[in-house]
Amino acid sequence: MRRLIFATQRLDSRDPILAATVAKVRALAERVDELVVICDSAEPGIEPPNARVHEFRSTTQVQRGARFAAALTREMRPRPIGVVAHMIPLYVVLAAPIVRPFRVPLLLWYTHWKSHPLVHVAERLATAVISVDRRSFPFATPKLRPLGHGIDLSEFDCRDARNGEGPLRALALGRYSSTKGLETIVRGVALAGNAELRVHGATGGPADEEHKRDLESLVRDLGLTARIAGPVPRLEVPRLLAESDVLVNNTPAGSADKVVFEAAASCVAVAVSNPVFDDLVPPELRFGSDDPAGLAGVLRSLDRRRRPELRERVLERHSVEHWADAVLATLAES
Repeated sequence: MRRLIFATQRLDSRDPILAATVAKVRALAERVDELVVICDSAEPGIEPPNARVHEFRSTTQVQRGARFAAALTREMRPRPIGVVAHMIPLYVVLAAPIVRPFRVPLLLWYTHWKSHPLVHVAERLATAVISVDRRSFPFATPKLRPLGHGIDLSEFDCRDARNGEGPLRALALGRYSSTKGLETIVRGVALAGNAELRVHGATGGPADEEHKRDLESLVRDLGLTARIAGPVPRLEVPRLLAESDVLVNNTPAGSADKVVFEAAASCVAVAVSNPVFDDLVPPELRFGSDDPAGLAGVLRSLDRRRRPELRERVLERHSVEHWADAVLATLAES
């Protein structure tokens, strides 16, 4: 019996940030006899029929860690084919003393540009590290296996609700963090002329709230037609993409935002500055991270027609089926 353990923060199709994890869990469950999901919280009934969920939520970090460890310990018999820690290096640190004595592979899935000491500790303890690309993990390691992003293409299609009419509609999705380069996007769209911008994102604290207010003020000063709004439910993302001519993304090098792949899966043009998307986005859609004029040039010359070739690239390298197959292959060779 092939059993796999998957540890993640939240399993919830309604979560604006983590909902994509549900498709990954379903794809993994289709490839094993039993999938065990250990998470802080889960939407009732969201797990596949051959999956079981352990929730470790608590009011204190110590108790959450203890419940995580207890659930993992119970699930080590019968022996699983592997344990996958999704995005949280701490899960690897907690799991290693339990998992490694059984000689069970322990994988860390991590895709972020920023490093911190816990990531280095988790890298040393993990059997292998998996990420979108070699550049989407914050430092070089021989343990790294690039797998693609894992996009559920069934959620997205090439529908065009715009038909190329009216001003160019640019869309930006992501947290209101200064690291996301949203100021350059606002200035670039304003310079492009005959363009409007829609931004949706969450705020993670006072600094993000202040950054959002600064962007709202900048929009007023530039006279740009723009909406600086809060996060949207994941189910709304396909509609927003269908209503847009281009998704603009200015995340720092090393960050492989999944929304870029989702836009490409929707055949929507994607203007990006991050070199991690070089194999997905053609040169004419790239701009400098601190270059509003360069972005404006991309937008002025943009062909608004849908781009099925972008969807084909996602299907080939970044589908959730490709991702799940690659996870199991990595476990088999670890």
